[in-house]
Amino acid sequence: MTTTSTNARIDLDIEGMTCASCAGRIERKLNKLDGVSATVNFATERAQVDYPAELTPTDLIDAIRSAGYDADPVDDHPGADDSADGTGHTDPELDELRRRVVISAVLTVPVIILAMVPAWQFTYWQWLSLTLAAPVVVWGAYPFHRAAWINLRHGATTMDTLVSIGTLAAFGWSLYALFLGTAGEPGMTHGFDLVPQRGDGAANIYLEAAAGVTTFLLLGRWFEKRARRRAGDALRTLMELGAKDVVVLRGGVETRIPIEQLGVGDEFVVRPGEKIATDGVIVDGSSAVDTSMITGESVPVEATEGDTVVGATLNTSGRLVVRATHVGADTALAQMAKMVADAQAGKAAAQRLADRISAWFVPVVIAIAVATLGFWLGAAVADGSGVSLAFTAAVAVLIIACPCALGLATPTALMVGTGRGAQLGILLRGPEVLEQTRQVDTIVLDKTGTVTTGVMQVSGVHAVDATGAADDATTSRVLAAAAAVEAASEHPIATAIVQAAQDLPVGSVSGFRSTEGVGVTGIVDGATVRVGSPREFADSLPAALRTAVDAAHERGATAVIVTIDTADGSGVPSAQGVIVVGDELKPTSAEAISELKRMGLTPVLLTGDNPGAARHVAAQVGIEMVIAQVRPDEKVAAVVELQQQGHTVAMVGDGINDAAALAQADLGLSMGTGTDVAIAAADLTIVDGDLRKVIDAIRLSRRTLATIKGNLFWAFGYNVAALPLAAAGLLNPMIAGAAMAFSSVFVVANSLRLRRFRSEIGGSKA
Repeated sequence: MTTTSTNARIDLDIEGMTCASCAGRIERKLNKLDGVSATVNFATERAQVDYPAELTPTDLIDAIRSAGYDADPVDDHPGADDSADGTGHTDPELDELRRRVVISAVLTVPVIILAMVPAWQFTYWQWLSLTLAAPVVVWGAYPFHRAAWINLRHGATTMDTLVSIGTLAAFGWSLYALFLGTAGEPGMTHGFDLVPQRGDGAANIYLEAAAGVTTFLLLGRWFEKRARRRAGDALRTLMELGAKDVVVLRGGVETRIPIEQLGVGDEFVVRPGEKIATDGVIVDGSSAVDTSMITGESVPVEATEGDTVVGATLNTSGRLVVRATHVGADTALAQMAKMVADAQAGKAAAQRLADRISAWFVPVVIAIAVATLGFWLGAAVADGSGVSLAFTAAVAVLIIACPCALGLATPTALMVGTGRGAQLGILLRGPEVLEQTRQVDTIVLDKTGTVTTGVMQVSGVHAVDATGAADDATTSRVLAAAAAVEAASEHPIATAIVQAAQDLPVGSVSGFRSTEGVGVTGIVDGATVRVGSPREFADSLPAALRTAVDAAHERGATAVIVTIDTADGSGVPSAQGVIVVGDELKPTSAEAISELKRMGLTPVLLTGDNPGAARHVAAQVGIEMVIAQVRPDEKVAAVVELQQQGHTVAMVGDGINDAAALAQADLGLSMGTGTDVAIAAADLTIVDGDLRKVIDAIRLSRRTLATIKGNLFWAFGYNVAALPLAAAGLLNPMIAGAAMAFSSVFVVANSLRLRRFRSEIGGSKA
């Protein structure tokens, strides 16, 4: 899509498109408007339009209507139901198409049988064939004729033009032969040939071709539309995950209201078995929350007061009271749905090529059909043979050359691939990302929050007795005393210590005092407890604790000293210890790095932490190349340097300091547990922050790209091979119609295989 200076973007549902040529025509119509940049996707039947302030959505819709189509703004809020009857199970257009298919098939089968079996051609059989075929060609093919007429009025040609001309020509010639030629005479018979034969055109009828082509194309369009609807099921399912109503607490009274009336700051109740209505913070209660609908993870997550929860996840056990922090389009679910919809609306480079080909393909085919007719008519005059071959060859050219498969090749695969990714917790920003995943050879990983948890945790407690000798028996007392004092602090290290001591008997603190850069002090159970920096005790640390502090610093962890003195402040230590706090590895990081290597990618650890911490983490997960102690701007420079060395670089990060590097990388992958800035800068988002999902994201993207290329190969190859055969008079029009319908169905069915994509990490079958 060409970038323009615009003020707004809108997605429009398009009605009336029947092929990729229609999409191209609407796209050109919109892009002729000043300041408008539009992309029209035939598979999703949507337009994504950027437009300037001086235009309104009504102007855009009017432009689409002037081209012979209709449009309405997309309603994509979670819980929205796009079915006509609100049940989510019906599609009136699909039902109408099925009705045409069934009636046309019932009428067409006897016509084809009579034409193919001369022994069954009784006297006046041709007139019964006319009676049965006429409703098929006129009523059954009405959608093709109507669309062709609308396009003709606007000076355009589409696939419907080819079908309409072809079927009407076959039917018209049959009428001529029956009423003005010799085909209507009693006792007339003729055989059925897969390859047309020369003969007297006035004695031949093509009712089986006219009716058969119509029925095959209707059947193909029905299969195609049904398959395209299935291709979009993942996005529709995602949209429908949200709760439809919610129980709010107002004045201490529970009141059930529609979800649309819930506002930021409202407190609402979630009972066991209910969906959490929107994003928020738990203010009361605790429970296990099933996040599988959003993240794809099957194990429920424990959540309690103060924890954030995501809308559409399931409360499995306790009663929760949640304060809403985001509603409507601002929720995580809505943002996921929007990202998936935007990705499906975009176009890969291959699709743009296909669209350009489709735009001129129909006029060229009509020209080829005319040339074919002229050539074979000339040949018939030259050797005195009949004109039937000229006619059938021209009709076959018109029928066989539909560019629908070409137009569906990319968007259907993209729809299914991005939808499956959303189900697995992988969000693809746009189709251009697919090509990058194939080319990537180096993957740069931020440390904190990506390879590690990003949350401080206690990794060790070391204690000594009154003589300074190591004493494991007092480690619990040291940790409990430190936790009692740190409970009054909000420092991340304090939080880690309190969390580590949650199963210990922790006393209350009095006389709490905090000194910035030094530590905290308080009285616990009559003893003065100090928790602070090792440098405050540099000259008095026992050898055992000094060894523990040095070991912690060597691997990049933080060590704090704990002293427990008597209440009189005499300074005589009754116990003393070191608590080591650090950012721990994610349990899945080593497995993820190993798999990335197996895929042929070179991992690089990029971090602002000190080299000791970086090397320690890299060694644990198996990364050889480490770039440490870099500022955010230096992260960008590191990525640029790798690119200048000829590498195609993917960057994985989660923080504000990673955003610029994510944007610079050829492929940016953000952890959904990170900052909004990082997510906005990335091409792919991993919803739950599991580094193993990076492998799934790359595999799924590559699989989708391979499917697109396979579809395009089939679509191009089909037209390249079929057109010469038809022009050479080697295809019966009815066989051409069946083959053309099959090509579109094949492309969509091939794309649907992506729904079976499974994660191979950790034995997952998600």
